[in-house]
Amino acid sequence: MPNASPRLISRRIAKMGAAQHLPVLYKAIITALQPKDMGRYIDGTLGTNGHAAGILAASAPHSELLGLDLDSQALAIARESLARFGERVHIVQASYTTMKQEVSKLGWGVVDGIVLDFGVSSMQLDTPERGFSFLRDGPLDMRFNSDALFSPLTW
Repeated sequence: MPNASPRLISRRIAKMGAAQHLPVLYKAIITALQPKDMGRYIDGTLGTNGHAAGILAASAPHSELLGLDLDSQALAIARESLARFGERVHIVQASYTTMKQEVSKLGWGVVDGIVLDFGVSSMQLDTPERGFSFLRDGPLDMRFNSDALFSPLTW
């Protein structure tokens, strides 16, 4: 379905169930992207799967999605919530800046759409140990990849 209507996209989104985190412009982005079957998409800031499930649901049954993110905690949630899409999903712990290399590894020549939702997630802000919170005391860390060797604490 190359150019799915906003109405059809909304129905597909409703069928997928409640997401862990719903971005502010979720429906607008999915509608503007116009996911289609057999398409290849990238969510360069996958997080906990804010847009990815909507893209995959709207482009069923054969599209694929590459999800990139540095946050291992968010990726664990995304892997679980996107598991129902099986081999259509490729999740990689990497920065969106490595998108070209990751696309090459998959053997994709072109992609049909890219989503980049820059910013900090509520999960990062609500976890004082991550060091992003303005409301709760915690160590000054502020790493998207908490597994990285470098930390502002050791700087």
